[in-house]
Amino acid sequence: MKKIVIILVMLSVGFTYAQNKNKPQLEKKGDLLIATYFHDNGEIQQTGAFDANGKLQGKWTSFDVDGNKLAVATYDAGKKVGKWFFWEGDSLKEVDYRNNAIVSVVEWSNDRTLVSLD
Repeated sequence: MKKIVIILVMLSVGFTYAQNKNKPQLEKKGDLLIATYFHDNGEIQQTGAFDANGKLQGKWTSFDVDGNKLAVATYDAGKKVGKWFFWEGDSLKEVDYRNNAIVSVVEWSNDRTLVSLD
Protein backbone atom coordinates (compact mmCIF):
# COMPACT_ATOMS: atom_id res chain seq x y z
CA MET A 1 0.00 0.00 0.00
CA LYS A 2 2.84 2.36 0.88
CA LYS A 3 4.41 1.83 -2.59
CA ILE A 4 1.12 2.66 -4.32
CA VAL A 5 0.81 5.91 -2.37
CA ILE A 6 4.40 6.89 -3.22
CA ILE A 7 3.85 6.13 -6.92
CA LEU A 8 0.62 8.15 -6.97
CA VAL A 9 2.32 11.12 -5.29
CA MET A 10 5.23 10.96 -7.78
CA LEU A 11 2.86 10.79 -10.74
CA SER A 12 0.75 13.70 -9.51
CA VAL A 13 3.84 15.88 -8.91
CA GLY A 14 5.17 15.04 -12.38
CA PHE A 15 1.80 15.71 -13.99
CA THR A 16 1.47 19.08 -12.23
CA TYR A 17 4.98 20.07 -13.32
CA ALA A 18 4.23 19.17 -16.96
CA GLN A 19 1.05 21.24 -16.94
CA ASN A 20 2.80 24.30 -15.49
CA LYS A 21 5.74 24.03 -17.90
CA ASN A 22 3.49 24.42 -20.95
CA LYS A 23 1.00 26.86 -19.47
CA PRO A 24 0.91 30.17 -21.39
CA GLN A 25 2.73 33.07 -19.77
CA LEU A 26 0.72 36.28 -19.64
CA GLU A 27 2.16 39.66 -18.63
CA LYS A 28 0.34 43.00 -18.48
CA LYS A 29 2.28 45.93 -20.01
CA GLY A 30 0.23 49.11 -20.10
CA ASP A 31 -2.87 48.45 -22.20
CA LEU A 32 -1.36 45.28 -23.71
CA LEU A 33 -1.35 41.70 -22.51
CA ILE A 34 1.88 40.02 -23.66
CA ALA A 35 1.35 36.29 -24.27
CA THR A 36 3.86 33.49 -24.72
CA TYR A 37 2.67 29.99 -25.66
CA PHE A 38 4.82 26.86 -25.49
CA HIS A 39 5.20 23.56 -27.34
CA ASP A 40 4.98 20.32 -25.31
CA ASN A 41 8.79 20.20 -25.18
CA GLY A 42 8.94 23.63 -23.47
CA GLU A 43 10.16 25.57 -26.54
CA ILE A 44 8.33 28.80 -27.34
CA GLN A 45 5.55 28.20 -29.86
CA GLN A 46 4.24 31.75 -30.28
CA THR A 47 4.62 35.16 -28.71
CA GLY A 48 2.68 38.39 -29.18
CA ALA A 49 0.22 40.79 -27.59
CA PHE A 50 -3.49 41.38 -27.14
CA ASP A 51 -5.02 44.86 -26.86
CA ALA A 52 -7.44 45.96 -24.13
CA ASN A 53 -10.35 44.51 -26.18
CA GLY A 54 -8.70 41.08 -26.43
CA LYS A 55 -7.73 41.50 -30.11
CA LEU A 56 -4.34 40.57 -31.54
CA GLN A 57 -2.06 43.61 -31.58
CA GLY A 58 1.41 44.31 -32.92
CA LYS A 59 4.09 41.78 -33.81
CA TRP A 60 3.44 38.04 -33.37
CA THR A 61 6.19 35.47 -33.91
CA SER A 62 5.76 31.69 -34.32
CA PHE A 63 8.42 28.99 -33.85
CA ASP A 64 8.61 25.26 -34.55
CA VAL A 65 9.32 22.65 -31.85
CA ASP A 66 13.08 23.10 -32.36
CA GLY A 67 12.95 26.88 -31.85
CA ASN A 68 13.29 27.83 -35.53
CA LYS A 69 11.29 30.85 -36.63
CA LEU A 70 8.27 29.95 -38.79
CA ALA A 71 6.41 33.24 -39.14
CA VAL A 72 6.38 36.91 -38.18
CA ALA A 73 3.05 38.71 -38.44
CA THR A 74 1.62 42.13 -37.57
CA TYR A 75 -1.88 42.92 -36.34
CA ASP A 76 -3.71 46.17 -35.68
CA ALA A 77 -6.79 45.69 -33.46
CA GLY A 78 -7.13 42.12 -34.73
CA LYS A 79 -6.68 42.97 -38.42
CA LYS A 80 -3.80 41.61 -40.50
CA VAL A 81 -1.58 44.50 -41.62
CA GLY A 82 1.89 45.09 -43.02
CA LYS A 83 4.44 42.58 -44.18
CA TRP A 84 4.19 39.02 -42.88
CA PHE A 85 7.08 36.59 -43.31
CA PHE A 86 6.87 32.79 -43.50
CA TRP A 87 9.93 30.51 -43.46
CA GLU A 88 9.70 26.99 -44.88
CA GLY A 89 12.84 25.02 -45.57
CA ASP A 90 15.04 27.10 -47.87
CA SER A 91 12.30 29.51 -48.89
CA LEU A 92 10.93 32.75 -47.48
CA LYS A 93 7.49 34.05 -48.35
CA GLU A 94 6.55 37.71 -47.83
CA VAL A 95 2.83 38.46 -47.75
CA ASP A 96 1.76 42.10 -47.65
CA TYR A 97 -1.57 42.82 -45.93
CA ARG A 98 -3.65 45.98 -45.90
CA ASN A 99 -6.82 46.14 -43.83
CA ASN A 100 -6.99 42.36 -43.42
CA ALA A 101 -6.60 41.67 -47.18
CA ILE A 102 -3.61 40.32 -49.13
CA VAL A 103 -2.06 42.98 -51.37
CA SER A 104 0.95 41.05 -52.67
CA VAL A 105 2.95 37.87 -52.22
CA VAL A 106 6.67 37.45 -52.93
CA GLU A 107 8.50 34.15 -52.49
CA TRP A 108 12.26 33.68 -52.41
CA SER A 109 14.18 30.44 -52.53
CA ASN A 110 17.76 29.47 -53.16
CA ASP A 111 17.14 28.76 -56.85
CA ARG A 112 14.46 31.27 -57.87
CA THR A 113 12.38 34.33 -57.03
CA LEU A 114 8.63 34.32 -57.66
CA VAL A 115 6.48 37.42 -57.61
CA SER A 116 2.68 37.42 -57.53
CA LEU A 117 0.54 40.53 -57.28
CA ASP A 118 -3.23 40.67 -56.70
